[in-house]
Amino acid sequence: MSIIRSIAELEARYGGPGAVAPASTAKVADHVTPEYRRFIEAAPFLALATVGPEGLDCSPRGDRPGFVRVADPRRLLLPDRRGNNRVDSLRNIVRDPRVGLLFLIPGIGNTMRVNGRAVLETAPALLDSFAVGGQAPRCVLMVTVEEVYFQCARALIRSGLWQAESHVDPATLPTPGQILAAMSQGEVGGEAYDRSWAARARQSLW
Repeated sequence: MSIIRSIAELEARYGGPGAVAPASTAKVADHVTPEYRRFIEAAPFLALATVGPEGLDCSPRGDRPGFVRVADPRRLLLPDRRGNNRVDSLRNIVRDPRVGLLFLIPGIGNTMRVNGRAVLETAPALLDSFAVGGQAPRCVLMVTVEEVYFQCARALIRSGLWQAESHVDPATLPTPGQILAAMSQGEVGGEAYDRSWAARARQSLW
């Protein structure tokens, strides 16, 4: 086993700062540019990375395209829609505001990355402005942007993520109910959980 344990070793293998292509740095902004705004407003999905005393967390967030609101070039607003109520990401943000967002747009190879710091805003008027079907989020993540840039399409090309032939047959994987039943020795989950999940989800999307 040969493990890289220093920045010098890392740079020796990858070429150091001089090996970075001009486009890799020219694309970085400290605010949301008009071009980057169009990406954010077209995205129906993002992964939210947070950090806390217990470690890291990465959580999927999705809604209708444009669900992340660009309040101004340095602030993004992300409603916290209903989920499993673990609030792992929110708990982390309260204790450590650093966040990373990775936006995905179906059919588009490039991804969008935003790094910054977040707070949890609960002003009633703001929450109401994000209501869907009369359901307002319980908080809105207000992200102060520190860094914005696009990531090239290599990862999505290699993975074939948007290609229909890459789609996996759900029947080849364990269901959530099966996983829960195995983890809880049958006390939670099972076929009943899987049968009822779609109806429960429809009633609690927002």
